[in-house]
Amino acid sequence: MKDKDISYGALHGKTVVITGGTSGIGRAAAEAFALEGCNVVIGARGKQGLDETVSLCHDLGVVALGVQTDVSDASQVQNLAEKALQFNGRIDVWVNNAGVMASGKFEEIPIETTDQVIKTNLLGFVHGAHAVIPIFKKQGEGVLINNVSIGGWMPAPYSTAYSTTKFGIRGMVEGLQGELSNEPNIHIVGLYAGIQRSTGNMHSAKYSGLNFKIPPFSVDPRQLAAQMVEAAKNPQKSIITDGYAKMAKIMYSFFPETIINTASALLRLNMKPDANTNTDGNVRRPSKDPHRIYGEMAVKLPSKKTQTLMMTVVGVALGFLLVNAATKNKVQQEE
Repeated sequence: MKDKDISYGALHGKTVVITGGTSGIGRAAAEAFALEGCNVVIGARGKQGLDETVSLCHDLGVVALGVQTDVSDASQVQNLAEKALQFNGRIDVWVNNAGVMASGKFEEIPIETTDQVIKTNLLGFVHGAHAVIPIFKKQGEGVLINNVSIGGWMPAPYSTAYSTTKFGIRGMVEGLQGELSNEPNIHIVGLYAGIQRSTGNMHSAKYSGLNFKIPPFSVDPRQLAAQMVEAAKNPQKSIITDGYAKMAKIMYSFFPETIINTASALLRLNMKPDANTNTDGNVRRPSKDPHRIYGEMAVKLPSKKTQTLMMTVVGVALGFLLVNAATKNKVQQEE
């Protein structure tokens, strides 16, 4: 892509800060905002990944800056905000995105790893919001986009620390929306996306012989990145970004016990007890290669036609379950 591919729309020339922007969703977001002509500031722990993403943005014809940042450290996030201000004099959009994951039986994951998941995911978002909101107030405007995930609405068994952080982030988002309701030009956005076809599973911590790979019902990270761009242009408080996430939220709201028990049983089937497979992944150290957008699928990705068919079947099944549940409820009330 060359400079001529850049959009000269509403975001052109705006400064966007993205945490965790060296791979997966963050890298896709950096690319998407660069294509809008934004000045892109990336915060992440690893220098190699930062250099690669900054180079990607330069190749797309925009100016970019990489700042080594561990979001679990409030002082480093404050430094990221200050560097971004020095870069272009203001911050228009801040994307809280950096996150890590540890999968396995709760008691078998080292407590240091669990603590770090909570520090990176939950406190990382808190630190980002705490650093940028005063800047937005001084400017009188700004958009804080929080990549929460559908995990903010439904728990993920065998990734309990991750679930803890996502429920916590949703609480922060909704609390800040209330606090800033008297600031009409400052927007706090919560994005709730389904499972992503990103590198997250390749970099995550894995215990109890659980090696999670991306299922077919997953979403292209570039689709979520496009939603981030749209949220920066037209902010909304809560955005469920894809069909899979919408279905998951509806199904869990009606059948929480069935959903959580079924998911747990399926994950137990995937466990291969072997202590030699335990890894901390990128939880306590920067991600290594690959610094790319897409991860490893459990099976070959179905065609778009097949994916549409799968969505239709799930939708019909969901409709049947909801009608059946409503009918049973009505009969019980009449009795």
